[in-house]
Amino acid sequence: MPDDAGLNGRALRCAYFGETVVHDADIALRGGEVTALLGPNGSGKSTLLRSLARLHKPEQGSIDFPDGADAAALSPKDFARRVSLLAQSRPTPGGIRVIDVVGYGRHPHRGRWRQGDEEGPAKIERAMAICGVAHMASRGIEALSGGERQRVWLASCLAQDTGVLLLDEPTTYLDLRYQVEILDLIRDLADDHGTAVGVVLHDLDQAAAVADRAVLLQEGRVKASGTPGEVLTAENLTAAYGIDIRVDTDPATGLLTARPIGRHSRRFASTATD
Repeated sequence: MPDDAGLNGRALRCAYFGETVVHDADIALRGGEVTALLGPNGSGKSTLLRSLARLHKPEQGSIDFPDGADAAALSPKDFARRVSLLAQSRPTPGGIRVIDVVGYGRHPHRGRWRQGDEEGPAKIERAMAICGVAHMASRGIEALSGGERQRVWLASCLAQDTGVLLLDEPTTYLDLRYQVEILDLIRDLADDHGTAVGVVLHDLDQAAAVADRAVLLQEGRVKASGTPGEVLTAENLTAAYGIDIRVDTDPATGLLTARPIGRHSRRFASTATD
């Protein structure tokens, strides 16, 4: 497990234009674990993730690593050697090969004129292999599907070779196959490489399937934090999302499943059993 695998946010308060959107949030990302940030739109989960990535400066609180290093005190390059981020949207540069896009992740490890990165080629090759994009190394990224591009950008994050990986809604707009593949990759990074993963997800069933720990936000405050079983309860989810949500255990997988109950849900259920 990498020595810097982990990130702690303590009493974080974040605001936009003077309006607080995250209130005194505590979060701990641990090496070898996946932590899912959950909550309805506007609950502050993406802002909290961005604050951990140093893209949004908290008004209050601190962010540090397991070795005691203060994240705010590190240079941008030193921080990027410890933490990588897969944002919600990425540009699609024309005329750039996949291998070059993945190579962007090596920027923190290079000196001027792209020098001094002896491990770079091996790290890039490894990242492409893990993400299943090695066979398309010479293709232009603009020619790829959305799911393929997402895997290429994830490979760029892996090539960055950090102990902490942050992902903001990585499965959004992907079809089911690529959603499953991305979630499997996230799980592999934690299990096989000791990475501390923090991921914003909308799908509660995906969170139950992939996460070791979950943080549920409601109106900018941490409503619940713990294992998926502790957090994904009908009471917590109903309060956070403002709709009746039923939580069951899938008999085939043993995983938790969350089902929102709309105005017509009971009618459909009664019709199915008639």
